[in-house]
Amino acid sequence: MRSILLAIMFAGSFLFFSCDEENQERPNIIYIMSDDHTSQAIGAYGSRLAGLDPTPTIDRLAEEGMLFESVFCTNAICTPSRATILTGQYPHVNGVLDLNGSIGEDQQYLVKEMNALGYETAMVGKWHLKKEPAAFDYYCVLPGQGKYHNPDFRVRGEKEWPENLISRKGHSSDNITDISLDWLENKRNKSKPFFLMHHFKAPHDMFKFAERYTDYLEDTEIPEPASMYYNANNGSVATRGENDELMRVIGSSIGHRNIIRNMGMHMDIDPEIPDPEYTHLAYQEYLKRYLRCVKGVDDNVKRLFDYLEESGLMDNTIIIYTGDQGFMLGEHDYIDKRWMYEESQRMPFLVRYPKMIEAGSISDAMINNADFAPTIISLAGGEVPEYMQGNSFKSILETGEEPEGWKQSTYYRYWMHMAHRHANPAHFGIRTKDYKLIFFYGIFYKGEGEEANIEGTGNQYDFETPPGWEFYDLKNDPFEMDNRYEDPAYGEITADLKVQLKDLREELGEIDDQFPKIQKVIDENWE
Repeated sequence: MRSILLAIMFAGSFLFFSCDEENQERPNIIYIMSDDHTSQAIGAYGSRLAGLDPTPTIDRLAEEGMLFESVFCTNAICTPSRATILTGQYPHVNGVLDLNGSIGEDQQYLVKEMNALGYETAMVGKWHLKKEPAAFDYYCVLPGQGKYHNPDFRVRGEKEWPENLISRKGHSSDNITDISLDWLENKRNKSKPFFLMHHFKAPHDMFKFAERYTDYLEDTEIPEPASMYYNANNGSVATRGENDELMRVIGSSIGHRNIIRNMGMHMDIDPEIPDPEYTHLAYQEYLKRYLRCVKGVDDNVKRLFDYLEESGLMDNTIIIYTGDQGFMLGEHDYIDKRWMYEESQRMPFLVRYPKMIEAGSISDAMINNADFAPTIISLAGGEVPEYMQGNSFKSILETGEEPEGWKQSTYYRYWMHMAHRHANPAHFGIRTKDYKLIFFYGIFYKGEGEEANIEGTGNQYDFETPPGWEFYDLKNDPFEMDNRYEDPAYGEITADLKVQLKDLREELGEIDDQFPKIQKVIDENWE
C-alpha cells in the first residue's frame, strides 16, 4: 500500500514539475509600441539624430537581439495600423480604413489566439480602436488619444464600457509604465505565461513631455534634413500641383510653405520671421519637444527592463519594440505621417530573446505590420490562422535568413484624403527592396452625399487633387529626392512594377469596384 502511495505521490510530483517546467519554458511576450516613434529617432538605426543618443535603452534591444531594417506599415495612420496589428489583416479586410474605424471583441484576433494558447493577456496605454478591448484578461487604456498630463484610463468595472474611468496624476508615459508594472507584479496569474501590449501615447503631437525633461537638449543644435530646405525633384503634380500651385496647402510643413498648418504655428514661432530662419526655429523647437517625449519613453522602457531583470524574467521574455508607423521629422518639409514616403511608411522593429535570437543581428527582410500577429502567435507556439493575411517571420528571428519564397515587396494604401489640415492626397503603391512606385488618385473614398467627417477636425478640403505617379530608385536615391517616373531609362522597371502592383492588389483582394470614381481615375491613368 505504502509503495502505491509513494508511486502516486511521485507521479503527482512529476506532473506538477513537468507542468511548471513547461510554463517556464514558454516565453512571455511584451509588445511595446509608441505612437509616432519613427526609426530616425532611434539611435540604433544610425540616422542623423543617432549622435544625440536619444534611446540608449531601446538600442539595447539591437545590441542583444535583432534590428529589422525593412519593416513597413500598410497604412501610416494610428487606428488602421493598430487594427492591422491586432487582426493580421489589411485595412480593406478588417474594415478599418481611417480614424473612424473600430475593432470589437470578435475581431481582436491576436488576443483571442493568445488566450487560446494559455497566455494571460493585458492591454495598457493607448488603444485608439474605440470599442472595448474585451478579449484581454486585463486592460487599462486611454480614452481616444488620451491626455499627456494627469490622464484618465478606461478599465473593466461594474458599468458598461466606456463608463468605468480612473484618473491618475503625472505624465502618461510614467503612468502607463506604473500600470504595467503593477499588473506584472500583482494582478496577473503567475502560473501562466503572459502577453502584455504596452502602448505609450508619446511621442504623438503635441509633444507634451514630463517636467523633468525641460532642460534636455536645450543647448543642443539638432541636425536638420537637407530636404527641409530644398526638396529637389521629390513629388509630382499630385503633391505639388501644376506649376507648384498646391504646395501652399498640400502636406503640412515645418516653415511658412503651408499656409494652413505648419509646425511654426504649433511651436509659437513669430510668424513675422521670414524663412529660412522661421523654418530653423520651428524645427529646433519641434525636435526638442519630440525628443523629450522620446526620452521619457526610453527611461520608462528601462523601468520595464529593470523589473524583468530583478524578477528573473528577462531572458525568458520576448521583448518587441516598435512604433505604430513612421513619422516625418522635417524630411521634404513635412510633419506628421500618412505619406508613403520612407520616413512615414517605415516602422522601427527590434526584438530581444537570447534563447532564439543572435545578439547584434540585422535583417533586411521585407516585413509589414500584417505580419506582426502571425509572428507573435508562432513565437507562442501556435499555428497561424488562415483568416490572417500576414505571415510569420519566426524563422527569420531564429536564423537571420529569409525563408525561400519570402515576400519581396509590400503594399501600402492611405485611404483618407486631404484630412486634418495635414492635407495628404489619397494614394497607394508598392515598395520593393530597390524601388518604390506610388499612385496618387486624389479622391476621398466616401462618395458624394456621404458623411465625410473624420474624427476631430475632419476633412478640411472638399476638392479632389490631380492624379499622378511617383517612382523612386531607392538604391541610388534613398532619400527619395528624384521622382524618375517620366524617365525612359526606367520605363521597363516602372511597367513591371505596375504589373506587380496590380497582381498584389488582386492577391490581397483590394478591388475598387465599389468606388467607381476612384476606379475611373485608376483606369484612365494606369498606362
